[in-house]
Amino acid sequence: MTSGFQNIWRIPELRSRILFTFGMLAVYRVGCVVVTPGINSQVIKDFFAQMQGTVFGLMNLFSGGAMEQLSIFALGIMPYISATIIFQLLTVVIPALEALKKEGEQGQKKINQWSRYATIVLALFQSLLIAFALEGGQFGEGAVLYPGWGFRIVTMVTLTSGTAFIMWLGEQVTERGIGNGISLIIFSGIVVSIPSGLSNLADMIRNDQFSILQAGLVLVFALVVVGVVVFVERGQRRIPIQHARRAVGKQVAQGGMSYFPLRVNSAGVIPPIFASSLLMFPLTVRQFSDNPTVQSFIDRFLNPGDLTYNLVYVFLIVFFCFFYTAIIINPVDVSENIKRSGGYIPGIRPGKHTAEYIDKVLSRLTFIGAIYVSLVCLLPVILSTRMNVPFYFGGTALLIVVGVSLDTVGQIDAHMVSRHYEGFVKGGRMRGRLGQ
Repeated sequence: MTSGFQNIWRIPELRSRILFTFGMLAVYRVGCVVVTPGINSQVIKDFFAQMQGTVFGLMNLFSGGAMEQLSIFALGIMPYISATIIFQLLTVVIPALEALKKEGEQGQKKINQWSRYATIVLALFQSLLIAFALEGGQFGEGAVLYPGWGFRIVTMVTLTSGTAFIMWLGEQVTERGIGNGISLIIFSGIVVSIPSGLSNLADMIRNDQFSILQAGLVLVFALVVVGVVVFVERGQRRIPIQHARRAVGKQVAQGGMSYFPLRVNSAGVIPPIFASSLLMFPLTVRQFSDNPTVQSFIDRFLNPGDLTYNLVYVFLIVFFCFFYTAIIINPVDVSENIKRSGGYIPGIRPGKHTAEYIDKVLSRLTFIGAIYVSLVCLLPVILSTRMNVPFYFGGTALLIVVGVSLDTVGQIDAHMVSRHYEGFVKGGRMRGRLGQ
């Protein structure tokens, strides 16, 4: 590990990529504290202090805290993520988009361009709704200093420009930095809150609200959970593919064995994001509704931490795990690609039987992955309500932090290994597997 860090600075290109990435993330963090014109930021902060269990809390998480003071980056990268997911779903139901996706890199570039246009439209719409909500007092009285269409237009232009700029930053980090820029931006927004969380824990220990022994046990437990998440996120089920001999000119090339990897958690963090968004919507309605019947129903059946709420949450996560995995991995397409390349799965007939076999393996993995994601997402509820842990740990944030960390280390490792330097992991591989 130590030699891996030393080797980073021996490669000029890798060193410049890492420094460029840190520079772009620093620019993003500066923008997160620049307040939108015409806003009383203290009123917004007081409002978000009471909105931890609503959709506003989710937006604030992915904006890196920019939403709670309505900075110029308040919308964060969520409009771009939403637009990307929408187009992924549309490729399943619109044949023209599906055909465009199968064209390869050029087709994907065109879909990405349309996703950018959709991002701007979504950002304009969301910023207009935020402007109306600010003027209407939903974020607290006195949040807007000078209400009117001038404020609304300035808010729309500012927040939409902020989202477009973040999107550009992410693309720059992807091209000139060390990996997926969008993921790194979300990652930086989450980890920036870790020091304040540790500081709050230290204050509680000093005030005898939390013992040193309890804090030590919680930290050990957190390390164990992170280790389990790392193990599962790196886990793969590798399906062997045998390639038959084929003629290359006048010579016959020997066939070989390759593998088709299937991740345990193929859907990533999309299922908990979808599930959280759906469940947080009624909680947000509860905050703004004056109807006693609506308030009573939500308090009774959808109160965070209650058994009914958790059961619905787990059901939605499992459903979206299977739903999203079916979108990104099509067993029929995989089977056709294997057959087209002259390969086959040993003991399985090509074509329909191969697709059925892949679908069977994928369904089993997805079920395991769905249970794993559900447990990780229920962890904050268990820690806070059952064990009285004074800070948030687990859930979507933990999955994002671990996933992005592994991808980033893998990117750096690949750069070093390609230049014949020893990486962080022996053999330069960041892959694991569960089963064979």
